Amino acid sequence: MKTLDKAKTWLDSAVFDQKTIEEVQELINNKPQQLEEAFYKNLEFGTGGMRGVMGAGTNRINKYTLGKNSQGIADYLKEVYPNEQHKVVIAYDCRHNSQEFAYEVAKVFSANGVQVYIFPELRPTPLLSYSVKHLGCHCGIVLTASHNPPEYNGYKVYWTDGGQLVPPQDKDIINRIDNLEFKDVNFNGNNDLIKKLGEAEDEAFINDSIKNGGFNTTEEERKKLNISYTSLHGTSITIIPQVLEKRGYEQLHIVDQQAEPNGDFPTVESPNPEEPAALKMALELGEEKGSDLVVGTDPDSDRLGIAVRNLEGKLQLLNGNQTMVMMTWFLLEEWKKDERIKGQEFVASTIVSTPLMQVLTESYQVEYKESLTGFKWIAKLIKDNPELDFIGGGEESFGFMVGDFVRDKDAVTSILLVCEMAAQLKAKGSSIYEKMVELYVEHGYFKEHLVALVKKGIEGAEEIKQKMIDLRDNPLKENDGEKIVLVEDYLSRKAKNTQTKETYDIEVPQSNVLIYYTENGTKIAARPSGTEPKIKFYISVNAELESTKDYQEVTEMHDEKIKRIVKELGIA
Repeated sequence: MKTLDKAKTWLDSAVFDQKTIEEVQELINNKPQQLEEAFYKNLEFGTGGMRGVMGAGTNRINKYTLGKNSQGIADYLKEVYPNEQHKVVIAYDCRHNSQEFAYEVAKVFSANGVQVYIFPELRPTPLLSYSVKHLGCHCGIVLTASHNPPEYNGYKVYWTDGGQLVPPQDKDIINRIDNLEFKDVNFNGNNDLIKKLGEAEDEAFINDSIKNGGFNTTEEERKKLNISYTSLHGTSITIIPQVLEKRGYEQLHIVDQQAEPNGDFPTVESPNPEEPAALKMALELGEEKGSDLVVGTDPDSDRLGIAVRNLEGKLQLLNGNQTMVMMTWFLLEEWKKDERIKGQEFVASTIVSTPLMQVLTESYQVEYKESLTGFKWIAKLIKDNPELDFIGGGEESFGFMVGDFVRDKDAVTSILLVCEMAAQLKAKGSSIYEKMVELYVEHGYFKEHLVALVKKGIEGAEEIKQKMIDLRDNPLKENDGEKIVLVEDYLSRKAKNTQTKETYDIEVPQSNVLIYYTENGTKIAARPSGTEPKIKFYISVNAELESTKDYQEVTEMHDEKIKRIVKELGIA
């Protein structure tokens, strides 16, 4: 169906409300380019669910696209869980329309006889993941677009184990949704089946967060740690201060200007802790208060950014790989101290994360498992390996999961874990940064860098598609004077040794990712984002580090190496 014809179907007053009809009519009459963007395709599920710009249209987040998703899931629940009282829990973040969308979704589920539990106010995404299992629900929905710009919103779906949708459920549900028409959506909610949750769910999560993220830190050590924190106008303000206070961290300084939830994110260009500018105010507060540690979360509180005192005593942001490595080290060390490592544990990370994760994990005689990008795949590893105990794991994009009580990245418990680590190291006259450098000496120096190219709209999507085609049709032969010795293509699920010409199968599921390895261990990965209009390039370089005194020199040398790699790839 042509875009204009598709748009005209949204002028039916028997299906769509007057406000939507007027918006679509305005696009048809006066905004042909916006009309094309809004209707040229249907929004798709990516690595983190479905995200998009809010507005009328099949390629937009609105009452009807969300309603159609919910109708499809309700129909699927009836099919796969017959003769059961189906239950769903719904949460939402600080974004514009999140609360309204949450209640529209609740209407659809309740209209289909599903018992709905909904949080009375905005709440962090990890709390939603936790609540699916805690309340014994069949699925969970959170209305969020994570750290995307203010005009975005989204819809993430969690299944019975608290993890996000994975095959085969995702494809089955998507097929259900695709076979529906908007007129099939039942918005006539049943209020008797919609129940607001109370404080009990928050308390249960807080207690389990402390149980999983708290370790052998003394009361005195916790009291002495000085922390500055920002919620970046998001949901974590509803939980993190309570967790830290209950655990006994008394020196917590909050960035007041960013404490109030606000979908416009007025004090930052982007509410993404991956970007240093987002934590500028928290860093300023940290310097003012003399903090040992600065922590911040994205709007739905699944990602965290941290800054620690470097070797010169200045606050310095760690990248996602460094943060993940340090949390993993601390968990492994604490499990070892408590004699909990019995040979049936594992740590997980993703194919585009630092290779140091595997080196570090295996040094503790713990199994390391790797997945595609996205925590739904790490959650699937837990589900698929019930005989193994999951210690923790993460990915380079500032997400981490402590234990398996939450099945998604969890900034709440991760921040508590970081505080425990910082407090213990401070008591020993050390710091997170000092320990990180010591790990580099012990296991090898690894330096990672991410380049994310934003390509918006139809034209941008074609550019990203063509870039991946070009990389496959004209594969890299060398970079920075180093020969490419191995190419992994996760779309074909084949890897090829370019020297011996041998090929082997890749075990993880299919994905549009290419990874190149050089003879010296440099790793270059290319991957289109599943939730944002970006193509991402992940670069990892490594070297031996003889002693801590060589750290600065080796770092500067590899910063220059990364600059050369980026320039040669033409992605600067």
